[in-house]
Amino acid sequence: MATAKVKVSFAPQEGPQTAYIECPFDIVIYGGARGGGKTFGSLGEFFIHALQYGEQARGLMLRKTREDLKDTIAVATIMFGLAAKWTDKGAFFHFFNGARLYCAYLENDADAEHYQGWSLTRLYIEELTQFASPGPIMKLIATLRSSTGVRAQMRCTCNPGGPGHLWVKSWAIDLGPYRPYVDPETKLTRVFIPALVTDNPALLSSDPKYVDRLKAVGSEQLVRAWLEGDWNVIEGAFFPEFTRARHVIPPFQIPKWWTRFRAGDWGSAKPFSIGWYAVVQDDYDIDDGRVLPRSAIVRYREFYGMKPGEPNVGLKWAADRVAREIVTRETIDERREEIEYGVLDPSAFNVVSGPSIGEVFQVNHVPFRRADNTRVSHDKRMSGWNQVRTRLIGDEDGRAMLFLFETNYHLIRTLPVMQHDSSNAEDLDTDGEDHAVDELRYACMSRPYLANIVKLEDKNPLLVRNAFRLDT
Repeated sequence: MATAKVKVSFAPQEGPQTAYIECPFDIVIYGGARGGGKTFGSLGEFFIHALQYGEQARGLMLRKTREDLKDTIAVATIMFGLAAKWTDKGAFFHFFNGARLYCAYLENDADAEHYQGWSLTRLYIEELTQFASPGPIMKLIATLRSSTGVRAQMRCTCNPGGPGHLWVKSWAIDLGPYRPYVDPETKLTRVFIPALVTDNPALLSSDPKYVDRLKAVGSEQLVRAWLEGDWNVIEGAFFPEFTRARHVIPPFQIPKWWTRFRAGDWGSAKPFSIGWYAVVQDDYDIDDGRVLPRSAIVRYREFYGMKPGEPNVGLKWAADRVAREIVTRETIDERREEIEYGVLDPSAFNVVSGPSIGEVFQVNHVPFRRADNTRVSHDKRMSGWNQVRTRLIGDEDGRAMLFLFETNYHLIRTLPVMQHDSSNAEDLDTDGEDHAVDELRYACMSRPYLANIVKLEDKNPLLVRNAFRLDT
């Protein structure tokens, strides 16, 4: 009898999946929409890597939870077939030629410490946006090393949404598709490869109703995120009232007679955010044909202290250096612009040892007072978040009362992706990059706005004052 020969291999689908598997860069981020073949792509990439390098191939596949990991293991068991055997003790796939793929979950940030002594040639992070912080993921990069010269890589898959949406979007998606980026400090290269369900013809052929079921989820935002891979729409956003078309305007010369003020949220290990605002004195026409209503506020400048290429990581600058930079930004043609007042994160006035952050700013000619830090309504006090929301909604004529110059990159980037706190729907989830949004809240609380007042002079002044709960 002739001996049957079995060919052990994996063949990727043409298009993005092939590009993902063949990509030579240090960090590869793959995905964008559901059904794009992401998990198969990662498992298939290690299959090829294992066949090529044998016992020198060591991989680690990470998911956020144990339940998610079960599904990945089930898919891998079918894909690898007789080429690899799953071993419960040790939680790894052992290939016939000695290669190993470990599978684990990373429910807590501290779990990343368990792998610091490992030596891996492949690190796979499935559903990257499920991780609220990049910290534990970045620590794991140190496990990528090979004493035999095998090219080590980290490969990630992701969809829009989830607690890590913002940092993943900033770190990877905003690079643009197929545009390699070289980190200026580490010199590591990374690239984003988008994938849609239409790039997975195998799925559409075997399950032709898959797209119809995605469309049936009911939420327009969720459909756009899952089906189109749209990273600019967020299901359950804290500020759904915000839109670029309505609230973002081109820069213009702020009239000298408008009241100007600044607001700040302090940060060192995390970014600080300083914003400059102007109060519209009378209805004002701008070049794009819109009219800014009286009493609206315009955020015309920002200073955001984030380390380049590292989402939500601060510059760790001393307060006096930040103060000097603020003075520089407020000095035009050797003249300091007139800033009526400043409000700053109240924690910056805490005294631990020596002068507080607020006092350092004062000494360096950048005065601030404590900002009102009220986040949600209580004891009849107005909510800071409601003040932001009220200005976004606008006046009784439907005109917005808050505008951002299009140069305000970081607030425009972070405001629309803020999420509700899972334990308090009235508050914002503080796990995300909320520094510019907190600063905006301080600014709005310093200029209280009560919408839909028909005639202020017809109201009892005491009632109006109680409505605003202004502190003297």
